[in-house]
Amino acid sequence: MALPDNAKEMVLDYIEKKSKTKSKFYLKDFYTIFPDEGPRTVKNFINKLVGEGILEYWSSGSSTMIGLKGAGKQAGAEGE
Repeated sequence: MALPDNAKEMVLDYIEKKSKTKSKFYLKDFYTIFPDEGPRTVKNFINKLVGEGILEYWSSGSSTMIGLKGAGKQAGAEGE
């Protein structure tokens, strides 16, 4: 199966709805948006959004998370 045409909006809506409590998400969190798709398809799509500059990866050293570019507590400390 292929992702729906509005997949980008679905991801952004998901992040917006959760933004009051979370700014960063694990890749597996995005699997719930597209339950009929395999993990590789979802990962490739998220990578595409990162490449477009919409999302960004953030690493704590032990975990890699994904969030909106420039959003979250760590955004102000980036590059220090």
